Amino acid sequence: MFSPINPEIPAGAFDAFIGDALTASRAHREWTPEDGPLPALYLSHGAPPLFDDPQWLRQLLAWSLALPKPRSILIVSAHWEAAPVSLSDPAANTPLVYDFGGFARRYYEMTYATPDATALAARVAAAMPDTEPVHQHLGRGLDHGAWVPLKAMYPLGDVPVLQLSLPTHEPDRLLALGSRLRSLREEGVLVIGSGFMTHGLPYLDREIITRNLVPSWSSDFDAWASEALARGDVDALASYRSEAPGMPFAHPTVDHYIPLFVTLGAAGPERPVTTTIEGYMMGLSKRSFQVA
Repeated sequence: MFSPINPEIPAGAFDAFIGDALTASRAHREWTPEDGPLPALYLSHGAPPLFDDPQWLRQLLAWSLALPKPRSILIVSAHWEAAPVSLSDPAANTPLVYDFGGFARRYYEMTYATPDATALAARVAAAMPDTEPVHQHLGRGLDHGAWVPLKAMYPLGDVPVLQLSLPTHEPDRLLALGSRLRSLREEGVLVIGSGFMTHGLPYLDREIITRNLVPSWSSDFDAWASEALARGDVDALASYRSEAPGMPFAHPTVDHYIPLFVTLGAAGPERPVTTTIEGYMMGLSKRSFQVA
């Protein structure tokens, strides 16, 4: 049975994956205006153990290949909470942020050099109202909520990537932030909210992790979120603190859940949700979806 704890070869699954992934990515068709707006995505990003999960790596790559290759990517990660709205450094090859601890050295040596994203930074700034100016955070690279899944989805590193901070925990404000980014999708920009559908790390024990058991608080929250997404019930999703089963264990902090509101805002109201990845890792829901 797959276990992310102390793999025999750290990132060995990624090593086995990357050759075919690069070949497939070289043949990836690029987005054109005739394709129409790209969907908005919410993904569970997995942290370094993603690189030891061959199935998850393949799922993320297949998801990206099923879409035209975007002209650029704007990603909101659970791991950067900052107000006012801030953007990562758009310069090419900006060093990554290794914002995790307790893993093998290999993961801190992984790189993901992406092209200059200055043009995207200008478009994002122009999309914001005068009352919400954008701060350019020079020197701030992509954190693991961004570069880890993107390294599987776009392994060539040939798409400009910019990270946007989470300026608030309030669903309404994040929906509004997403709505300001909606027009970017019509220009070939892939808007991504990156979190984890359940993230009760303090409540995981070694048995849950090594045997990939699923606590009821995780499965109950996941089922509730899946049903609310399927019926387009944004009000229910926004009332997760009081309505969702499994709280607060599923999300003792809300940072990994709330990026989905940026995704939903960028997609627009009453748009169909398509689940792309399901299942669990260390008892946590990997549920990921796109909204057309």
